[in-house]
Amino acid sequence: MQKPSRAALALALSIAFPPSVALAASDADLAEIRKQLQQMKDAYEQRIATLEQKLVKAENTATKAEATAKEAASVASEARLRPPAAQPATGFNPEISLILQGQYRRMKDIEERQITGFWPAAGHDHDDHGHGADRRGFSLDHTELVFSANIDPYWRGQAVLALQDGEVEVEEAFFQSLGLGHGFGLKGGRMRSGIGYLNEQHAHAWDFADAPLIYKAMFGDEGSYAQDGVQLKWVAPTPFFLEFGTDFGRGANFPGSDRNKNGSGAGAVFAHVGDDIGSSHSWRAGLSYLQTKAKERETHFTDVGGLEAQGVFEGKSKTWIADFVWKWAPEGNPKYRNFKLQGEYFQRRERGTLDCRDEEGVGNACDPGASGATVTSDYRTRQSGWYLQGVYQFSPNWRAGVRYDRLDSGTRDFGVNAANLVVDNYRPKRVSLMADYSWSEFARMRLQFAQDKSMQGVTDNQVWVQYVMSLGTHGAHKF
Repeated sequence: MQKPSRAALALALSIAFPPSVALAASDADLAEIRKQLQQMKDAYEQRIATLEQKLVKAENTATKAEATAKEAASVASEARLRPPAAQPATGFNPEISLILQGQYRRMKDIEERQITGFWPAAGHDHDDHGHGADRRGFSLDHTELVFSANIDPYWRGQAVLALQDGEVEVEEAFFQSLGLGHGFGLKGGRMRSGIGYLNEQHAHAWDFADAPLIYKAMFGDEGSYAQDGVQLKWVAPTPFFLEFGTDFGRGANFPGSDRNKNGSGAGAVFAHVGDDIGSSHSWRAGLSYLQTKAKERETHFTDVGGLEAQGVFEGKSKTWIADFVWKWAPEGNPKYRNFKLQGEYFQRRERGTLDCRDEEGVGNACDPGASGATVTSDYRTRQSGWYLQGVYQFSPNWRAGVRYDRLDSGTRDFGVNAANLVVDNYRPKRVSLMADYSWSEFARMRLQFAQDKSMQGVTDNQVWVQYVMSLGTHGAHKF
């Protein structure tokens, strides 16, 4: 900063004190004037220094704000891949939501529908019409009543009741940790396993009116694997999303069976990784493994003479899953336009014994002479399947999508029973097209067409008209 020149000081003195006064001024007066000028100079320099300090502080604040904004953007990006955080506690009032889901379905009248070459998940029940069953015409597909709330600062609870045709089923009922820390999360009760991508999603969150064929073949018409047990997850402290988890429990559901034993009947491990690519792209990939056991798992076959025979399996079932999903939205804003591509590949191996029985007493190949006789043989299978789907939202209300399913009945070794039973080798497939309109995030109407060739020798052109309506408070869906 420049100091005042002598000319400037002289000018200031001449203005403040005329010459006559200046000449008469004593040395004491001059000293006082110099003192006042020095004080003005010091005050001026102090104000300049204060302003410079404020400028430096403002620049530091701006730098910190920019760093905080970048960190917040990184956290938000990572949060898009993580499961949604628990909502704030609502005291003694739980969050309640009701999902109304119904449909009209046009398809062929085929008795005892099943996917050719795969063990029917419905077992030996000829008249199965449970949740997710293939029904023609109008039907109340699936209604969910959901209760959820924070229990205290450490735990949260949720219960999902499935309502259909006068029956109530506890679909999920679990507690979940809120503050274990270090990236750990614990869940216990009845819940969907963390394997795969679609498995944890409820039917109303699907992009199509029904589950992919491979989910039905591997887990049944409900299109997911759930059990009573415990789940532990850990999210690693990495700049990208990295999650490891395991769950184990009773294992009573298909492909296992309830064996009335202490300890765990099924266990699963899974890992998921994901990240953002720029501001418009995000992805997630995963690997999963499920192992369970079955005892007295029943179904029915056709014997070599065309008669009905009952098959009873006992042994181990192992399933591997690879999943991938990629999402695009301009600058990360999916409101107006977005695209999602997802796919999963399954492989299952089962090994054990197969009892072939003449349950109906018709004298089939498994009953060579004595009623109630059984032919026991080794049983081994290796089967696989996959699906790939893409859904494009081209306006705030409209979406359209296509899905392709392909399965392979693979290797099926029935041992000595191969001489008694008809073993179908087939590669089921299906193509589905859908378009839906959403008035809001709570109301959606869907039209879907599918050419289904999941049954050997049958081409079934199917049409759905489906509605999905959500009432009340409902949490965000998973990535």
